[in-house]
Amino acid sequence: MDRSISGQGGGRRERATAHELARYEALFAARTRGMKSSAMREMMALTERSEVISLAGGLPDTSTFAPELYAKLMAHVAAESTARALQYGPTEGMAVAADCIVEVMAAEDTAVDPANVIVTTGGQQVIDLVCKALIDPGDVIVAEAPTYPGAVPTFGAYEAHVVQIEMDADGMPIDELETVLDRLAGEGRRPKFIYTIPNFQNPGGVTMSLPRRRRLIEVARERELLILEDNPYGLLRYEGEMLPTLYSLDASNGSPPAHDGASDLVIYLGTFSKILSPGLRLGWAVAPRPVLEKLNLGKQGADLCSSPMTQLFVAAYFSERGIGARPAWLEYVERLKTLYRGRRDTMLEALEEHFGADASWTTPQGGLFVWATLPDYIDTTDLLARALESEGVAFVPGRAAYVDGRGGSSMRLNFAGTPDGEIREAIRRIGKVVRGQVGMFGTLTTGSPPASQSPSPAAVGDAPGGVGLADVLELPQRDEESRARRAKKR
Repeated sequence: MDRSISGQGGGRRERATAHELARYEALFAARTRGMKSSAMREMMALTERSEVISLAGGLPDTSTFAPELYAKLMAHVAAESTARALQYGPTEGMAVAADCIVEVMAAEDTAVDPANVIVTTGGQQVIDLVCKALIDPGDVIVAEAPTYPGAVPTFGAYEAHVVQIEMDADGMPIDELETVLDRLAGEGRRPKFIYTIPNFQNPGGVTMSLPRRRRLIEVARERELLILEDNPYGLLRYEGEMLPTLYSLDASNGSPPAHDGASDLVIYLGTFSKILSPGLRLGWAVAPRPVLEKLNLGKQGADLCSSPMTQLFVAAYFSERGIGARPAWLEYVERLKTLYRGRRDTMLEALEEHFGADASWTTPQGGLFVWATLPDYIDTTDLLARALESEGVAFVPGRAAYVDGRGGSSMRLNFAGTPDGEIREAIRRIGKVVRGQVGMFGTLTTGSPPASQSPSPAAVGDAPGGVGLADVLELPQRDEESRARRAKKR
C-alpha cells in the first residue's frame, strides 16, 4: 500500500487510493452515507486566495472592530481573569456571558430568564444539538425553501427527512405549512420541529410578516409542535420596523413585546457572530427546560463547554460604555448597520446594471444576503466553476440551500464582508459569465442571442459591454411596488 509523503522533507499525505478507502467503508456508521460537506466550509479556503473576490461566505466585516479595543479587552481578561479564562467552564455557560445574552435579546424586546440560556460554540452548534436531542433517522423537519445552507448537512447527518416550503416575499406561507402538516398527519408522521429564519432569511433575504409570525405560533400551539427560531441577523435591520421574535410572541401569547414568562414551543437560536465576531465562536439557545436539559447533555458529550476565554472577552466588551454611557456594543452594531446598508445598496445597483432582464433578486431589509435567480437553463453550480476559473469570483450556488436538488438557477450573494468597489467588480464579473451562458444558450436554440440580451438604444454605451439595464423581477408580492419605485427613480 502506497503511504508515500508528498513534498520535500515530509508534508501532506497523498490522496487515499480507492483501495485504501474500501478498507474503511465497512467501519463507517450508516449515517455517514448521508453526510455532505457544507457549501460555505468548502469555500472558506477561497478567502485565503487574494485573487478571488468571494461573495460566498456568510462573513461580517471584522475589520471594523478596532484593534486597540481588542487589545484593551484581552488585556483586561488577562489582568482580571487569567485563571478563569484558562480553566474549564460550566457546560451551560458562564453567568457573565448569559447576562450579555439577556441584554442582546432585550434589545429585540425579548425578555428571557438567564436560567433558560445555554451558551454554545457558535450558532451552528445549536442546530446540531437540537438535532441530536430530537431527531431519529427518518424523523421529519419542516424548513423554508431555500434554507440555511449550513443546516442542510446537519439535517442530513442525523438522517432527517426534510420537507421544504417555498417562501414568497413575506416568508413561509403558513397556509401551505398547514397543508403540508395535514398531509404528513395523514401519513402518520409528525414533524419534530419547524426550522425558520424569520428575519432577513439566509439565504433568501426575506422577512416573515407579523401576521404570519402570529399564525405560525397559533399553528404550533394547535398542533403541539416545536419551532427552532434561528435569528442571527435580527439586530441588523436597515429599514422598516422591528418585528417581534417568535419566542416573545409565544411567551406573551401573541401580544408583543414579552416582558415576562417563557416560551414552551420555541427554541431560540442566537449568536455573537454577526453582531460582534464569528471568531469568538459563541452562540446560544433559549429553550423550554426539558429541551434545555437534553441540549446540555448533548453539549457535555460534544465539547464539555464553550471557551471561557471568549465568554470573558464578551463580558468585558459589554461593560464598555460609549457616548452618553450608551453600551459600546450597541454603538458598534449601529456602525455595522450603516456600513452594511450602503453595501447592500451597492450590490442591488450592480445587479441591476450587470445582470440580464430575465434575472430576479430579493431586496433585503437587513441581514447579509441577496438571493438572485437566473433563467432556469443556467445552472449556478456550473456557473460558479466558470466564474472561479475565468473571473476569480465566488458565490454559493442555490442547490446548497435545498435537500432535493432544487435551486439550480439561483445563488446566494453576501454583501456585508466585501468593500463597495469589490462588490461592483464581482457582480460585473458574474454578469459577464452569465451573459456568456445566455448567449450560448440562445445560439444553440435559435441560432442567435436571446432578444432579452439585445441592448436597448438608450442603454448602449451606458453599461459595460453595451448591455442594457435590467428590470428587477422581485418576488411576486412586490412586483408592482418595485416597478413603480424604479419608474420613479428613472
